[in-house]
Amino acid sequence: MVGCRGRSVYRRGPDREGSLPPGRLGQHPTISRRGSRPPLSTLASHKLPAVSRALFDTRDESEILRQAMDHVSTVGPYRAEAGYLRVHGHMVPSPQVGPGRASPVDRAVRELTGRDVPVTVPGRSRGRALALHGPGGLHGYLVVTSRSRPTEAQHFLLATLVRLTAAALSVAVAHRRQREDALELHRLRRERAAFQRRLISLVVELGYQRAVHGTLAEVAASGGGEEAITSALHELTGFPVLVEDRFGRLRSWTGPGRPDPYPEPHPARHEEMLQAVARRGGPVRIKDRLISLVRPRGEVLGVLALVDPRDDADEYTVFALEHAATSLALELSHLRHLAEVELRLRRELVDDLLAGTDEASAYARSEAFGHDLHRIQYVVVVQWRSRTADDAFTRTVGRAASAVGMPSLVTRRSDHVVLVAEGRPHDHALYETLARETGTPDGTIGVSARCDTPDGIPGRYQEALRALEVRSRSRRRYGTTFFDDLGLYRILGPGNEYQELEAFVREWLGQLVDYDGRHRTALVETLSRYFDCGGNYAETAESLAIHRSTLRYRLQRIRELSGHDLTNVEDRLNLQVATRVWKIMLGGPG
Repeated sequence: MVGCRGRSVYRRGPDREGSLPPGRLGQHPTISRRGSRPPLSTLASHKLPAVSRALFDTRDESEILRQAMDHVSTVGPYRAEAGYLRVHGHMVPSPQVGPGRASPVDRAVRELTGRDVPVTVPGRSRGRALALHGPGGLHGYLVVTSRSRPTEAQHFLLATLVRLTAAALSVAVAHRRQREDALELHRLRRERAAFQRRLISLVVELGYQRAVHGTLAEVAASGGGEEAITSALHELTGFPVLVEDRFGRLRSWTGPGRPDPYPEPHPARHEEMLQAVARRGGPVRIKDRLISLVRPRGEVLGVLALVDPRDDADEYTVFALEHAATSLALELSHLRHLAEVELRLRRELVDDLLAGTDEASAYARSEAFGHDLHRIQYVVVVQWRSRTADDAFTRTVGRAASAVGMPSLVTRRSDHVVLVAEGRPHDHALYETLARETGTPDGTIGVSARCDTPDGIPGRYQEALRALEVRSRSRRRYGTTFFDDLGLYRILGPGNEYQELEAFVREWLGQLVDYDGRHRTALVETLSRYFDCGGNYAETAESLAIHRSTLRYRLQRIRELSGHDLTNVEDRLNLQVATRVWKIMLGGPG
C-alpha cells in the first residue's frame, strides 16, 4: 500500500501474503483502464455516509481526529495507533492517544514533509503514516497498522476515510479561522471604539489644557499679579479660590462665601497640614478644600486652595489648580525677590545714614523707597532677648512698624534692629505690637531725640543706643525708653563728649543763660548758689549779697523762664547737675 494521492495501480505479483498492496490509498487495485470499480462493502454503502456526516458536523479538530481513529478498525483489518494535528507548524499528538503509545513514532512523524510513508510501530506490523491533506494544506497525520493483508476494497475504504477526515479537518480549520477572524475583528472594533473614546477624551483634555495654559499665560503676559491668577482660576473652575500665606493668614479670596472674620489658624495644626500636603506631592483634599502648596524651589510661600464642599472637583479642576499654583509660585517668588532687593537697598541706605553720608544722595535714595527724609526723623533701636537679630526678626520689626503707622527704613546689627522713622514714635505702640508678634514681652526699645537733617542721624543713633542701654540696666528692663526722658542719665554713660554736656546744659538752663545774656542779669549764678547752699534762703542771699526778697523774686523768675519746678525732685537734680556742669566744665557765665 502506498499513499492515497499516487497515480500508479496495484498489480498482482509475488507479494508476500498479508502485506498491504502497493499503490495509493483511494485507488482500487482492480480498477481497469475502462473505469470499472469493485463493489463496496456494507460499510461503504450504509455507514460511510453516516461517518462522513459525523465528521463534517464536528467543528473541533481533535474530535474529528478521534472519530476518524475510532472508525479505522471498521473499514478493514486496521488499527489506529496515533493521530497528529498540525498546530503552529508542529505535529502535536492527539490527546486521545495515551502516553507511551505514540511516542515511538513521534520523531518519525515530526520529520515528515507531507508524504505517506511506512513507519515502524513497536509490536505492530504493516505500519504507515497517512498524511491528512486538505484544501488548506497539511492538517496532520494518521498512523495505522494492519494485522493482515487488506483487500483492495478495504484499502479503498481506508483511503476514503482518510480523505473524508482531511476534508472535515479543512472545514473545521476554516471555521476555526473564521471564528478567530470574527473574534479578532470584534476585538479590533472594540479597540477602535475605545481608541475613539480615548481620542475624544484627549481632544477635550488637550483643549482644556490649552485653555488653562492660554489663560494663565495671558495673565502672566499682562503683568497680572496674585489677584489676576486667582480670578482666572475661579473662572476656569467655578470654585471659590483663596490664597493663604505661609502661616495660614488669608492673603486673597476670589468668589462667594468668604468668611468674615477669617478664622485665625492654629500654628501647630497648620504646620502639620503643610507637612502632610508636602508629603503627598500634589493637590490634597482636606475637609472642604482642595489644597496645593505654593512652593518654588522647595520653600513653602503659601497655600492655593479651592473651596469644594461637595467634592465636585474632577481631573480637569486638579490640572487647573496645579498650573495656577505654579504660576502663583513664580509670582510670589518674583515678589519676594523684589522685596529682598528692596530690603537690601534700604539697609544699605540706613547703614550709610548711621555712618554719615551726603544729604543729596540720602534724599534721592530715600525718595526712591517712598521715605521722606525732609521730615523730622527719629532713630529707634530694638532688641529682643528671645530673638536673634536676623533677617526674619528684621522683617517682623518692619511689619510691626508699618502696623502702628510708623514709616521707617530698617536695617540690623549683630544684636539689634535699627529703624530710621518719620515722626515721633508712639510711646508704647511698637513694643506692644512686637510683644504680640513674638509672643514674649522680653524686649527693649530705645528712641533717640528728634533729628532735623540726615547729617544728625549718626549722633541720634548713639542716643537711641544710650536709651536702650539705660533701659536694659534699669529695674524695669523691658519696654520703650526715649532719650529725651533720660535726664541726668544722658551724660552718665561712657563715651560722652563736650557737645553732649553742652546739650544737656542747654536743655535745662538754656532759657536762663539767654535771658542773662540779653538783660545782664545773674539768674544762672543765683540758681547755682541756691543749690550750693542746700536751698537755704538766708545763706544764698548772704552769699550773693542781696536781700532775701530779691532772692525770692529771682527764683520765681527762674521758674517762669525755665518752666521747671524747683520743688520737683527730678527737676531739682537735673538743674543742679546742669549748673555744676555750666560752672565747672563749661566755664560758667559767658
